[in-house]
Amino acid sequence: MELLARAQFLRRLTWLGAGSLLWAAAILLRLAQLQIFQHGEYRKLAEQQQQQLVEIPAPRGAIFDRTGEPLAMSVPMQSVCVNPQRVPNLAVASDLLSSILGLDPVVLYGRLRWSFNHRRGFMWVKRRIDLDQSKRLKGLGLDWIEFRTESQRHFPKGSVAAHVLGSVDHEEHGNGGIELGLDDLLAGHAGSALLLTDVKGRGFDSQTADQPVPGVNITLTIDERIQYTAERELKAAVARTGAATGSVVVMNPQTGDLLAVASYPTFDPNQPPRRGESLACRLNTAIAAPFEPGSVFKVITLSAALETTDLRPESRINCGSGALTIAGRTVHEASNHGYGTITMAEVLAMSSNIGAIQIGSRVGQQNLYEYVRRFGFGQSAGLPLPAENPGKVRRLRHWQPTSLASVSMGHEVGVTTLQLAQASSVIANGGLLVKPRIVLLRQRPGGPVERELPEPPRRVLKPETAFAMRLMMEGVVRHPRGTGHRARLDGYSSAGKTGTGKIYDFAARRYTDTYNASFMGFAPVTNPAIVVVVTLNGTRGKSGYGGVAAAPVFKTVAEEALRVLEVPKDIPEIGPDKDEPADPDDLAIADLSIPEAPDPAPAPAAASLAQLAPVALPGPKVPDFRGLPVREVVERAQAMGLDLRLEGTGVAREQEPVPGSPLVVGETIRVRFSR
Repeated sequence: MELLARAQFLRRLTWLGAGSLLWAAAILLRLAQLQIFQHGEYRKLAEQQQQQLVEIPAPRGAIFDRTGEPLAMSVPMQSVCVNPQRVPNLAVASDLLSSILGLDPVVLYGRLRWSFNHRRGFMWVKRRIDLDQSKRLKGLGLDWIEFRTESQRHFPKGSVAAHVLGSVDHEEHGNGGIELGLDDLLAGHAGSALLLTDVKGRGFDSQTADQPVPGVNITLTIDERIQYTAERELKAAVARTGAATGSVVVMNPQTGDLLAVASYPTFDPNQPPRRGESLACRLNTAIAAPFEPGSVFKVITLSAALETTDLRPESRINCGSGALTIAGRTVHEASNHGYGTITMAEVLAMSSNIGAIQIGSRVGQQNLYEYVRRFGFGQSAGLPLPAENPGKVRRLRHWQPTSLASVSMGHEVGVTTLQLAQASSVIANGGLLVKPRIVLLRQRPGGPVERELPEPPRRVLKPETAFAMRLMMEGVVRHPRGTGHRARLDGYSSAGKTGTGKIYDFAARRYTDTYNASFMGFAPVTNPAIVVVVTLNGTRGKSGYGGVAAAPVFKTVAEEALRVLEVPKDIPEIGPDKDEPADPDDLAIADLSIPEAPDPAPAPAAASLAQLAPVALPGPKVPDFRGLPVREVVERAQAMGLDLRLEGTGVAREQEPVPGSPLVVGETIRVRFSR
């Protein structure tokens, strides 16, 4: 028995040992499988549970005005999120969070329940909370409430320059203006960090994998003080005239720097779009809304005439009795009375439609089209602003028989306020087309400053042509019957041109009784420092004409801009004009292109274009230049619109033709100098 018991014991012990060995072998095999054969796979799984690759947002670049005033910046904000799977009680959590964050508890509970049921491990509760809410939530000490640091775009000046700056969405991606046009530069490049977490997913260590690259800081050419004035005066003018929209552009004619680009209606980029908000308030009308300019375009017509014909500012133009028949249709002066025979300078000052058509007929279609394009119309300026419109200039093959007359007085073309500022700068700077620019400097934090260099200008007009036009545009403001007398400045000489173009109704295929009222001008006349263009769209009646509606805005904005830029005054301050002249009409009557009914018989008082050919009169007497230095000879000749041929240096000794003799229009005066 004892032997049997011992044998059984040994057998059991053997089986136990064998089982243990098999168990140990299985464990060893499993360990080998886990630690050797599947080591890489399980290591990845462990890393996924213990490590998180977290994106480090790059700080968005700030935007400044030319003086360093911040216009747009990003500020850090706390956002609240939870893992719905770790929330102990969804109902209690929704009540607690909603009471502190000002949320609807029913809506929040529904979101939490949906995320929990769909096994979502992350849910935003509220993004970008204020400091007080952040402190109260952190004071609760609840580990299932998590915080993320985000940034929020802030526009410290509110609606000032809103159309230039644009706005951003909740992810801080630009969706308008510079914010969109230069989004790649402003956004920078996000970095990443490796975050080590515990069993509850809480981070206890981190290691930066890629450093974020901050966005580029942008300095604009805009001057916030001038921009504010332009927007304030534009808003007041819209309210005063009943216009639908409007825009103002202030530009340095020498460099192309845009000092102000204002549009109305406007918006606050700090606020998201409201339900039912009109898209018009976010449209930068100064660059995106072309219109028929009316009489301001006569500046282009007369400039082309000075370059391509023998007409001069003192040349006499027969404007007839106030009516002109062209291709079976009759054109009237806006004032309903004729001007008779007046000088070319007076055609511009009094904004004679028939005079402009007469001059345009001398220029011809080909030349007028060429100069319209030379001045930059029908072409984009290439600004980093979305939705810039190139305007509308029809090719010559699409011109109608009356198109030359229409274009001569500012119809059948579409222009923007920005393009008018560029064109006015050609006259102000001596005949050069400068490209508008809105970015002055670029700088990545800690990096070098990159200056945005202006593009080389392109010559459009001869210097003497630009000078003659400058004096004629001054006459628009100073002439007793000039349409722009409301643009006279206190302490500064000024020049410009008014315009009132009828708005075309494409549905009804006719011109309406609403207007595009505008004024473009510059100051001071002798050495222009600024160009200001004002446009009001949708005005009515004579109070909605350019000289009445837009010129006063020019006056206030120009005076403030010249003060801000510390431009010295060049004339005595005259104060208010007690005997202010009446407002001459500057409306460009443009019923030439699309008739509504068969053409009526010409009125008996209306003359034909051939009958109203410009009157050819002798030119001025040849002045005596003898004894004068070169500079003074050139200045006197430019003031009189004379062509010179200069020989030698020193003082004038001889000249041909001789002083006092009649000067044929277009003849060149030859002056010899010696010491």
